[in-house]
Amino acid sequence: MWQSIISIENLLFAAKRAALGKRGKRAAAEFEYQQLDRVLELQAELQAKIYRPGNYRHFVIYEPKRRRISAAPFRDRVVHHALCNVIEPVFDRQFIANSFANRVGKGSHAALAQLQIYTRQYRFALRADVMQHFPSLDHAILRRAIARVVDDPDVLWLVDVILHSGRGVLEQEYTPVLFEHDTLSALTRPRGLPIGNLTSQFWSNVYLNRFDYFVTRQLGCTAYVRYVDDFVLFGNDKHALYEWKQAIIHELGRLRLTIHESEAQVVPVAQGIPWLGFVTYPTHRLLKRRKMLYFSRKFGKLVFQYQHGSLSFADLSSHVQGWVAHASFGDTWRLRKFMFRRYPLHQNRPALGGVPPDPPSEPECPETQSAELTECRAVK
Repeated sequence: MWQSIISIENLLFAAKRAALGKRGKRAAAEFEYQQLDRVLELQAELQAKIYRPGNYRHFVIYEPKRRRISAAPFRDRVVHHALCNVIEPVFDRQFIANSFANRVGKGSHAALAQLQIYTRQYRFALRADVMQHFPSLDHAILRRAIARVVDDPDVLWLVDVILHSGRGVLEQEYTPVLFEHDTLSALTRPRGLPIGNLTSQFWSNVYLNRFDYFVTRQLGCTAYVRYVDDFVLFGNDKHALYEWKQAIIHELGRLRLTIHESEAQVVPVAQGIPWLGFVTYPTHRLLKRRKMLYFSRKFGKLVFQYQHGSLSFADLSSHVQGWVAHASFGDTWRLRKFMFRRYPLHQNRPALGGVPPDPPSEPECPETQSAELTECRAVK
């Protein structure tokens, strides 16, 4: 396994995957300029066990919620891909079918489709999510889960190096929690995976795989879906779902995780399940209001920039097509028609590169058009 990870072929393939969508970035261009030399240098460092990750670059995003993102240097992202290329397929075969995040052939749309199937088969749903998921993941528990599948000491050395590089990155994002039988020393346990690492997304599934089997096998829940730290259980017995909730709280405690207990309520599926940016009903699916308002403001600014020459049509189109592809997974035809009628594109505009005037402080929001907006969102 180790020789497969550090092979020239795998490292070159990892560099290619790490560069996808980032070839316009300076770090990717610099690595690709002398790619073979840099890959050989990485291989030598890994072979001699002298490889050390560089410093993360941190920034905060606020949509869909506040998160502190940690971007690793490009050469470290190549190492992350090289590791995952080899060990991820081994773990993926052990994951349950209804774990949808960061897996080939899965994704959020497949998760929503499966969720809607269950809304048509069951009366009630229990939706919950893990509090401070990535900041809470315990290194010792994760390391044991990986070692149960990977017994190559060289591979585990690289796992330890990457884990250690992320120690403390999300320390300010974590609210200390003491679990049963804990002493104060438990607060110093290494925890947290940098949001932004490919390995973090993969290891999140490894960490919660035991929980997935607890729900499906020990609780006997046959209708269960999970996407990263958000999960939903279905059933026809409301009281049984509440009993499952208490069992879930206890089991996640063994993994040193907690859920938002007050928000984890059993609800009838007929009232809609808010999940992954949509509200899903047995008969239809609507885009969340917050998602629509966010794009409305963003689209208004993009159209303004395009009309005043500071944004190309290609860049505008790429932003819009991404949103359309996502929104069209719900029943949003009238909403999309309303959005593009609200922000028409004009052909006459200054040449690209011209200096636009000061933009408006805030484009007019569809929220003010309550009657028309309600009509748009209510379409089945």
